[in-house]
Amino acid sequence: MVTPVTAADLGSTWRPGCPLDPEDLRLVDLPYLGFDGQNHRGQLVVHRDLTDRVIAVFDQLYRLGYPIARMRTVEHYPGADDELSMRDNNTSAFNCRDIPGTGSWSYHAYGRAIDVNPLLNPYIDGDGAYQPANAAAFVDRTRTDPGILHDGDAAVRAFTDAGWTWGGHWRSPLDYQHFELP
Repeated sequence: MVTPVTAADLGSTWRPGCPLDPEDLRLVDLPYLGFDGQNHRGQLVVHRDLTDRVIAVFDQLYRLGYPIARMRTVEHYPGADDELSMRDNNTSAFNCRDIPGTGSWSYHAYGRAIDVNPLLNPYIDGDGAYQPANAAAFVDRTRTDPGILHDGDAAVRAFTDAGWTWGGHWRSPLDYQHFELP
């Protein structure tokens, strides 16, 4: 199901001055397979032009049996705190925020980026610092735990074959959780 959103629906993930208005975003309700092996439903807020593409990718992840820990919109975390969402291994999309340390808007602020299982797939900068803060064990990319993304995996290809860019292909930083569609 896809529904329009308002500023009130977006809570603290949106504020005046964000690079797009709430009417450019949609709430997408999606099925996913949890780490408990059970079917769940989650929600992502994405740009209105991407809803069909997001539904198709997550349908493919579901059919592949790729597990997702949780999928909640970021306003469920106090202050729409991205770090708290990542620590909770929450798959999410829209959040009106910049790229840390740059002053430039993140693709998340445009509803054009999705972070998948961010605890298991951390962001690692060129100096080896990582986010979220509780992801030390998952900086080791030789791990093969369910939900970890590796180059060539069917889950990564579900996105990249559909035109998304994967942060795991970047030189620095490496952002294993991140997929974007400019």
